[in-house]
Amino acid sequence: MKSENAYNRPVTVGNVMKFAIPTIVMTVFMSFYTMVDGLFVSNLIGTDALSAVNLTAPVIAFVTAVSTMLATGGSAVIMKKMGEQKTREANEDFTFLIIVNVIAGFIMSCLGYLVMDKIFESMALSPKVLSCCRLYLSRYLIFIIPILLMNNFTLYMIAAGKSALSMVCSIVGGILNMVLDYVLIALLDMGIAGAAVATGLGYSVTAVVGIGMFSGKKCMLHFVKPACHFKTLLHAAANGSSEMAAALVTGIVTMMFNWTMLKYVGENGVAAITIIMYVLMFATSLYTGYSYGVAPMISFYYGEQNHEKLKKLVRMSLRLIGAIAVVTLVISLVVTEPLVSVFARPDNPVYDLAVRGNRICSLALIFIGLNVFVSGMFTALSNGLISAILAFSRSFVFMVIAMLILPAVWGVTGVWLATPAAEFAAVCLSMAMFVKYRKKYQYEK
Repeated sequence: MKSENAYNRPVTVGNVMKFAIPTIVMTVFMSFYTMVDGLFVSNLIGTDALSAVNLTAPVIAFVTAVSTMLATGGSAVIMKKMGEQKTREANEDFTFLIIVNVIAGFIMSCLGYLVMDKIFESMALSPKVLSCCRLYLSRYLIFIIPILLMNNFTLYMIAAGKSALSMVCSIVGGILNMVLDYVLIALLDMGIAGAAVATGLGYSVTAVVGIGMFSGKKCMLHFVKPACHFKTLLHAAANGSSEMAAALVTGIVTMMFNWTMLKYVGENGVAAITIIMYVLMFATSLYTGYSYGVAPMISFYYGEQNHEKLKKLVRMSLRLIGAIAVVTLVISLVVTEPLVSVFARPDNPVYDLAVRGNRICSLALIFIGLNVFVSGMFTALSNGLISAILAFSRSFVFMVIAMLILPAVWGVTGVWLATPAAEFAAVCLSMAMFVKYRKKYQYEK
């Protein structure tokens, strides 16, 4: 009952942040240890290896897209049923969706080994970078099932009122990842393969803890005898399609960025854009963490038809996201040079590219938070279609248009401008959808 009482408390900044702070810390820490991964790779192996990590990103993004779809879509469906007091059915759906994730992970791991050589050979890479790509991805694919479970258990722990445990798992996994990075790369000389193994083992912490936690009947969400509710699977897939689209097209857009930078400045450009992606990912994780934290609350209040609480939560969220946007923009501009210098020395050609690029790309931080929250809000409201339109337009349509036009006009500068331009176009669409549906869901007058 304790986890259920959390939803019955008044909507205040303090109570909302009890949900959101653990998920913000969790997502920020996850992005932080992804950056540390890059730090170890670039300093202990070289910027060629850092380029290789980014070149494998599209394949990894596909894996992330599937698990994100099932996790976010499934969480919204299950918590809506919890709000409707359909507890048994919610737990049957939860167990069923976890089994689907395991099956999907096995299939994707096998497919990854089949297609990776063809993908990398099509990029006309140098032999050193090509070898790094193969080594990194081949080791990463071993951990696909734990990674899928980690993505799902992270959100389900939050939904079950165990956001603090989710945060602790992420921190422990991140620390393990960083320690193993040093041990496997520096001490055992495993190179980039060691970086992949360290990442996989770090992600596995949440998977192992989650299996133990959800096996106990005292948890709000727990494993029961599964029922094959394929309608629920379709609903979860449709509802989480926006998040899947965002993750999937991120991989596609990353590939476009890589190809464009290879065209203009070669593999140094890929390393530079990798550094900038780390910076944007770190800032975006604040918004993602907040959205993950409040999504179960939105779903629960919607299922409960508690419009007053829903209104207060949405208004409060918009104010908080605006404040975060200003802070992240200022910090990103202030720390650009020292941050880039951690990954590439000032005498490295990658350094100047990354410094200039980050100063331009940082403008996107004004818009990213609102786009992430509004898309996540519609997912939590079980309107996967609108959420998918917003996410797909933001991550793919607007970005592709910007990438096709701006580099052709301004060269490398156009590459850096593409992200702020796409995010600005997306925020206009997000606001239009927010206003259009405000009366239907009664989150705003």
